[in-house]
Amino acid sequence: MAAPALTSRAGSVNSLGNSPTATPSSTNNNNKIIASYPELDFRSGARIEDLNRLIQEFSKHDQREYDDQRALEIHTAKDFIFSMLGMVQKLDQKLPVANEYLLLSGGVREGVVDMDLDELSVYARGTDYDMDFTLLVPALKLHDRNQPVTLDMRHSALCHSWLSLRLFDEVTINKWKDCCTVVDHVNGATNYFFSPTLVADWFYESISVVLVEIQKKPQRGMPRVEKVERNGTIISVILGVGSSRMLYDIVPVVSFKGWPAVAQSWLMENHFWDGKITEEEVISGFYLVPACSHKGRKENEWRLSFARSEVQLKKCISASLMQAYQACKAIIIKLLSRPKAISPYHLRSMMLWACDRLPATYLSQDDFSAHFLLGLIDDLQHCLVNKMCPNYFIPQCNMLEHLSDETAMLHARKLSSVRSDPTEHLRTTIEHAKAANRLTLDLHWRGSASNLPSPQSDAGGEHQPDDRLAKKLQQLVTENPGKSISVFINPDDVTRPHFRIDDKFF
Repeated sequence: MAAPALTSRAGSVNSLGNSPTATPSSTNNNNKIIASYPELDFRSGARIEDLNRLIQEFSKHDQREYDDQRALEIHTAKDFIFSMLGMVQKLDQKLPVANEYLLLSGGVREGVVDMDLDELSVYARGTDYDMDFTLLVPALKLHDRNQPVTLDMRHSALCHSWLSLRLFDEVTINKWKDCCTVVDHVNGATNYFFSPTLVADWFYESISVVLVEIQKKPQRGMPRVEKVERNGTIISVILGVGSSRMLYDIVPVVSFKGWPAVAQSWLMENHFWDGKITEEEVISGFYLVPACSHKGRKENEWRLSFARSEVQLKKCISASLMQAYQACKAIIIKLLSRPKAISPYHLRSMMLWACDRLPATYLSQDDFSAHFLLGLIDDLQHCLVNKMCPNYFIPQCNMLEHLSDETAMLHARKLSSVRSDPTEHLRTTIEHAKAANRLTLDLHWRGSASNLPSPQSDAGGEHQPDDRLAKKLQQLVTENPGKSISVFINPDDVTRPHFRIDDKFF
């Protein structure tokens, strides 16, 4: 058999690129040519090129591009939620008048904050909502301190704290007495501890009252309130705006400026964000969220949250690593949903640890998403086998300490199946994303059709509507696959719609 012709470029170390598993062409001592092999994953045999392509495809379906109409609907829903919270403040003046909310893209179920998912109802994108957000709403603020904040952690596990209202003035204490548990000391003093469960009770009742009042006087263009549900200490609101459904997970929190003393040692270490953003940006503040440890008292214990810092750190994470993280998160949400021992927040913590551990030049490689995905799966499996997942900001806190051996090994075995065939699990995840998008699109078209005038509504018969708009839409969709199509209709003259396809108007 004839040997293949030699190319003008011989294989060399420099021609391998930075890939850790590339297999180059080489020549042995007998001058025989060894064929070049595709880059493979050692464990599964999957082609790295195929995994990269699938991750890119998942990202395309998972990160939807919004047209002008969808952007307007998102803005309308946000304004409605903020107005609603303003009315909640006016009910009994409990919330701060000048408040500062933190709006995060993604719901609590997506791991944007460290909260337990056991008590949350199961919502699915496409079936129940199209977009999801988390809104942290300070019930109390401590923003006047310039030194490390010391919390009362004597009764709590690491990363958790009780909150005594002795830190606040008498006016604040009197406002919130009914949302506190009371502890009497032997010296006769009374200590009020801010209760996450009682605060959540009050918050849900107040939001419900306000929404009833709002719906008594509906205004044109006002979002439809499709669901209001209490999920543990979280209030989940689903709004319908036009043809979009938005899920808001609203979380009552305590907001602090500065940095907690328990996390002070973390600042002494070297981190991946050094030199990219300032320390002042990272440690601008933290929260207490209404979640307790597995052995703590739900009525008293709050959990430290560094969501504000995580927003800043996300700016320093490469796009390829974020794509791998999103794909891995989609896989584990489906795979490890029962029992709920692992949350996407654990995966987020592992990603941050990986950023500290690995060189920035490696993590910034555009075509390394497959390596990052496989590495995150390996890291998660390692954490399960060892029942060890340190909190990124408070490393001495092990977030998996409570897991039973049986649960940890069950999830580790499930992850082993993913690691053995990542290609198939990525394909399944892509199909789920496509299905969710189809449901959203179907609802969008149904909503658009329902907003068109009907023959019965035109009593005069002067402008008998027909299905020309629907036919035109169908034609545009068929002729322009994969393009962004927007429809603009003048509410005063619905007979003259016009369309935008990408940047062209018709």
